[in-house]
Amino acid sequence: MSELGFALLGHGFMGAAHSRALHALRAIDAPATPHLVSICGRDRSALEAARARYGWAEAVTDWRKQVADPRVQVFDNAAPNDLHAEPTLAAIGHGLHVLCEKPLGRCAAEARRLKQEAERAGVVHMCGFNLRFLPAVRLARELVERGELGEPVHFRARFLASSALRADQPRTWRFARAAAGSGAVADLGSHLVDLVRYLAGEPVRVSAATRTFVAERGGEPVDVDDAFSAVVELEGGAMGTLEASRAAGRRGNECAFQLDGTRGSLSFDVDRLNELELITERKQARRIDVTDPSDPFMDIWWPLPGHAIGWGDSFVHELRHLLAAVAGDGSVRPHGADFEDGHRCALTCDAILRSAETGRSQAVA
Repeated sequence: MSELGFALLGHGFMGAAHSRALHALRAIDAPATPHLVSICGRDRSALEAARARYGWAEAVTDWRKQVADPRVQVFDNAAPNDLHAEPTLAAIGHGLHVLCEKPLGRCAAEARRLKQEAERAGVVHMCGFNLRFLPAVRLARELVERGELGEPVHFRARFLASSALRADQPRTWRFARAAAGSGAVADLGSHLVDLVRYLAGEPVRVSAATRTFVAERGGEPVDVDDAFSAVVELEGGAMGTLEASRAAGRRGNECAFQLDGTRGSLSFDVDRLNELELITERKQARRIDVTDPSDPFMDIWWPLPGHAIGWGDSFVHELRHLLAAVAGDGSVRPHGADFEDGHRCALTCDAILRSAETGRSQAVA
């Protein structure tokens, strides 16, 4: 399988990240070469600019044309949350392999339907949790699998931003429940839920609170959360704390986690993207520079250690992983997130919202 036709829905922030990655994969050793068939969006001028910038063959304004195109084998959905379900279901119906950005659905029921239809059709399906494809995060998983931390005891994570701080920001789809599903929970918290599942264990119960700090935008009410905090109980007895905010003062995208086990602890901070801190049983901390050619993903980049990569390269790794799964050279799981992972993440996000609404802890179910 030398070439795979891709159709991309979305040319905004995520669309640009996916376009850059697909463009890069045409020059990097991969199981198949992506053929950039079409990119889709509603703003014709911005769409045409994206087409020209990233080398897409066509710019179209109707995703229905994309999923019916015989040149396309993979449908890549990087659109807003309310456009995750219908176009992805249509692509599955045409037998296309699918990548859908997180959150997979605006609620668990929507994510469940996507999972069920993808499994029924037998197509490769992947949910876009790109943090799994940072070398330091993958190394953290490998350390856990080797037992170097012992049994997980505690996981704590935060994702803090200031993108919703100003009251004069327009009321985009991200501030409307019908379009987004939720606010910080879906936007940032879904990453944290996926990380705790990937590194520490399956959430079984949550206790949470949410806040909306700016209640009105552009004369319309805001019906999603700006921030949340949650205590999470994990299968096997470990516990965790998750915190995310889009109104955290003047912070940028501050994303970090710590995992404590019976034999050691590790820490990661996206501000030090290519590093892990590992604390051993002797309580000695050491910094691991995750840039050696033998470290996760680094074999496709530079031949010498010490050459750092960037956040955007996680999408290169993610899409390369998808290409391998479609080409039959491996599977999406366990290191990639498939639609089952997207559904289980949505179950936890729904439980966080229910707990905040009721004031009581909620089972993840």
